[in-house]
Amino acid sequence: MTEELFVFPTSFAQQRLWFLHQLEPNSPVYNMTYGLRIGGNLRGEVLQQAFATIINRHEILRTNFTSVDGSPVQVIAKSRAIVIPAIDLSEWSEADRTVEVQRVITQEAEYPFDLAHDPLLRVTLLRLGEQEYVLLLTLHHIIFDGWSLGVFIQELTALYKAFSTGTSSPLPELPIQYADYAIWQRQLLQGMVLKTHLDYWKQQLAGALPVLELPTDRPRSAFSNFPGATQSFSLSFDLSQALKQIGQQAGVTLFMTLLAAFKTLLYRYTGEGDIIVGSPTANRNRPEIEGLIGFFVNTLVLRTYLGDNPSFRQLLLRVKEVTSGAFDHQDLPFEKLVEEMQPERSLSHTPLFQVMFVLQNAPMPPLELPELTLSPLMIDSKTAKVDLSLSITDTQQGLIGNLEYNTDLFLSLIHI
Repeated sequence: MTEELFVFPTSFAQQRLWFLHQLEPNSPVYNMTYGLRIGGNLRGEVLQQAFATIINRHEILRTNFTSVDGSPVQVIAKSRAIVIPAIDLSEWSEADRTVEVQRVITQEAEYPFDLAHDPLLRVTLLRLGEQEYVLLLTLHHIIFDGWSLGVFIQELTALYKAFSTGTSSPLPELPIQYADYAIWQRQLLQGMVLKTHLDYWKQQLAGALPVLELPTDRPRSAFSNFPGATQSFSLSFDLSQALKQIGQQAGVTLFMTLLAAFKTLLYRYTGEGDIIVGSPTANRNRPEIEGLIGFFVNTLVLRTYLGDNPSFRQLLLRVKEVTSGAFDHQDLPFEKLVEEMQPERSLSHTPLFQVMFVLQNAPMPPLELPELTLSPLMIDSKTAKVDLSLSITDTQQGLIGNLEYNTDLFLSLIHI
């Protein structure tokens, strides 16, 4: 019996990842791996039922990608079964368990997806003891983003609660699916709407676009697989509050304050006055897509001039103007901008910018389930999509940062 399939156009973001996948089909750089530590009496059959329900709700989790007349398309299966393999390590020594868990995490994070044939969601359950587990979730970025994780966790916890008590799903029917968004996006970005956005970005990125040459430990090669590592740091509560106060006094957001500080650091290390930084935005500015799993995130290109040695307050105002304009024109996909600007292509770095900044603010539901304790497991993907990326999270204890860097270029970031 032939499986029933439905074919739809891709979003612009999916289209770009599909083309990148054709260039490097065995690259894991767009794998997204998450881990969850679980303590308590975990019911495997209930967990399996919850995952199956989420896959049934969200078409994007049943989607593969192929080409028609040279253009990528989404191919959605009417149904897709999921089996969660369980690996029992409960009889292993603690030291051996630790090594094996890390090996499995690395294996999952580095194992590439075949976009045309593989399920683009992999789940593995590691049993470490009678009431101790690690749940691993690996997806390809073409169907998932950071906001999607919050949606996934919220639905998983709601469904597990319901199914463990024998009740039906409490989740309302989704108003639209990701494929509907992809069709709408392509219909929207035409005519004057497209021209207005493009005119703004062409003005912002006029002239020669600089390649930010950070002082690296190794010379840039002509080709990179984008291997990476991450270095974490934290700022004290008092320092974090002081940064917020600086922004409030200048009438700017915490994002703008931190971006200005980061650009100051980049200027100090490079001496280059024209600095471009990429920054991802959730791109969830319509209520009907807030509860969808999928690849919605867009990347904004933020260009600021520091060559005339402005004061920090002057820089804050420049960053505010650039950031506000970028958000006003955020509906233009980064992929469409690259297509229009046609920057010089290089396999050694990303187009338009080489450094990224993000302030993490995607909503994350509490990790709470009856009779279970849940906590996130930090996972280093061992990849880096750009030369250097700074990610900041605002917590009750203060700001926490992660610097992800390309290990083809840097041995470490200890000096920064």
